[in-house]
Amino acid sequence: MALRESPFPNCFVAGIHAVGWALILPCFLFLDRLIAVCKSTTLEQTQRLEQECYLYPLQVFFGSIIFFILFLATAPLAFLGFLLWAPLQACRRPFCYHRETLSPPEREMHRGFELEGKASFGFASANLCLLPDSLARFNNLGQTQHRATAIGQCIVQGVVRPHIRIFVDSPSSCGTLSPSNSILPTGNSSTYGATDRQAQPLSHHSERDSAEGHGPIPSTNSHVVCVPCDDTKEPSTESPSTLNSNPNQQGQMSHRSAPRALLSQGLRQQDDIPWEVSSLFPANVDILCLEEVFDKRAAQKLVNALRPVYGHILYDVGVYACQPPCSCSSFKFFNSGLFLASRFPVLEAQYHCFPNGRGEDALAAKGLLSVKVLIGQNQKQKNVVGYFNCTHLHAPEGEGEIRCEQLNMVTKWMGDFQAANRLPDEDVVFDVLCGDFNFDNCSPDDSLEQNHCLFQEYRDPCRAGPGKEKPWVTGTLLEQPTLYEDDVNRPEHLQRTLEREELRKHYISPPVRKDGSPFVYPDAGQPWIGRRIDYILFRESSISKHCRTEIEEVSFITQLACLTDHVPVGLKLNVMMESGHTDE
Repeated sequence: MALRESPFPNCFVAGIHAVGWALILPCFLFLDRLIAVCKSTTLEQTQRLEQECYLYPLQVFFGSIIFFILFLATAPLAFLGFLLWAPLQACRRPFCYHRETLSPPEREMHRGFELEGKASFGFASANLCLLPDSLARFNNLGQTQHRATAIGQCIVQGVVRPHIRIFVDSPSSCGTLSPSNSILPTGNSSTYGATDRQAQPLSHHSERDSAEGHGPIPSTNSHVVCVPCDDTKEPSTESPSTLNSNPNQQGQMSHRSAPRALLSQGLRQQDDIPWEVSSLFPANVDILCLEEVFDKRAAQKLVNALRPVYGHILYDVGVYACQPPCSCSSFKFFNSGLFLASRFPVLEAQYHCFPNGRGEDALAAKGLLSVKVLIGQNQKQKNVVGYFNCTHLHAPEGEGEIRCEQLNMVTKWMGDFQAANRLPDEDVVFDVLCGDFNFDNCSPDDSLEQNHCLFQEYRDPCRAGPGKEKPWVTGTLLEQPTLYEDDVNRPEHLQRTLEREELRKHYISPPVRKDGSPFVYPDAGQPWIGRRIDYILFRESSISKHCRTEIEEVSFITQLACLTDHVPVGLKLNVMMESGHTDE
């Protein structure tokens, strides 16, 4: 059954809620500006020094007075609006759903299983820190609304690129190259993709910040490029116009099982897992999970930016006020911050709120969002579905017990959701869990979470074992004071920094000690990785028995440099159905 778009049962309740929020919003915005005018980011501080601007103290003084007066003037209306808004949370469904009718409708379905018995699925996860502007500034990030618009356009620019495969003609080795940093002209191909959309390349942040409109996205398909290669010679880059339209990204071709001559940049393979640090979002991401989209206006900007590509979007996920209603539990000022965009139709969705939040985390309704999506049909005309789960765990350091409790809840809730919604006449082809877990796999302080039984059910491609990362992994939590330095302030700069250990250790957050005890990091002979707290995991035991999963690519994405304090991550899975399987 299709989901209802409005979170309220009828238009009357939705209208009263809209009136209540309209009365609250002016007071909220003036309070937000009152705090923001007193808190600068390091970028703003640097700009004032370069411009020799000495009027900032006057701006703070008069701005504080003006916004404080406006806050007091609108407070009575906000109180009246609160009396209307708060009781209605008891009948509000804990998410909003946007459905965009794509043309043609077949783009919502993946026919790979029906035609070939196999398909590829792309997933991505990113923490965006889209808090109200005043609070985001405490993370050294400002201009929340402008960042939301720029982030949406960055994501669209990346995911709608054609998926390019380059076959290397070599007598001793050949591989499939997938240059994620390239934007090539479109062409006709019979290769099927999960979507057939392409956007015009956008310039960097300066142009993205100023534009909020969306042009038409023409169709595109996968492309195949054959490159002759001699293992005794280095690859030639004499024709960048043919292989790469961006001169700053020439030669950054990625590869899978590639010859040794092409191992210098792009997609690499180690431990049988292809991986890359990419300056663009992977092409053809089918499901996108975003965290910390707390600001409602920013969430709407993301919806507007992503809806030409993603026809099914769940946003404003979470509960507000006292939950359950009329209880003495902590008051939820913010939603969960979770945001999910899917190319595939959402059949079922369920949200659970963590009941054990403490401190500042208790003010937000962090929890788990689980969805079941319809992918298409297999060769026997049975429905093919997938399960996707996203979460954001407790943040404060040194409170691993709370995160372990939340992981227990996540495991139970995902199992309950699948048990309640799984049908006998359908094939399940993926079961994915992603999000910001707020613990890493290298800090002694996170040893409890590292040994949680969740990692026995779900596979982490980046993990070698409890407390040990694979050597090619990079941390995903950036040091906030250095977000605007030259080494990390552009996608290509951040890409270079993450690929070089001597640079990475200056900009990625280091592991957390346990109770101040001595700690040597990294171990002898091991690379410096840093804190990786953003995860995409997948489970094979819960999918149909005749399905086999392979990892096609793991990505660390730098396209959102300066727009967030996290490094987004991506995962692409190949799923193959055994031919001639019997119905179960």
